[in-house]
Amino acid sequence: MRLFFLAAILPLGMAGCATAPAKQTGGNSNATVDSSEFRSDANAAVDGLAFAQARCAGCHNVMDGQASPNASAPRFEAIANTRGLTDDTLKAWLRDSHNYPGQMDFEIDAKRIDDLAAYMLTLRSPDYRPAIQ
Repeated sequence: MRLFFLAAILPLGMAGCATAPAKQTGGNSNATVDSSEFRSDANAAVDGLAFAQARCAGCHNVMDGQASPNASAPRFEAIANTRGLTDDTLKAWLRDSHNYPGQMDFEIDAKRIDDLAAYMLTLRSPDYRPAIQ
């Protein structure tokens, strides 16, 4: 009986020790993601959230669906779910959006823009519905 139990359980235990492939496929069978790129994007998003909390949260809601502290500042979730938004258009917008009015006159360095965009894009949701204004 013990031999039967060992023969049945051992292959299952060994399967759990198998290593994951270096490439992962998403929903699109033609798209592959290098696992190191995924870790890099995840790290960038974490750094982007930290930057957003430190530099953006005074005006913008950076995490959840509540209103922004400054009624004129869009919520990050609303920005991320703007129709047609891409990584490139978001980065361009972040580079150019804080030159008016005077209280927003600051620049975000390129590395922070990449991190901030990586974080903001994590807020995309297929179920997103804009708040009624």
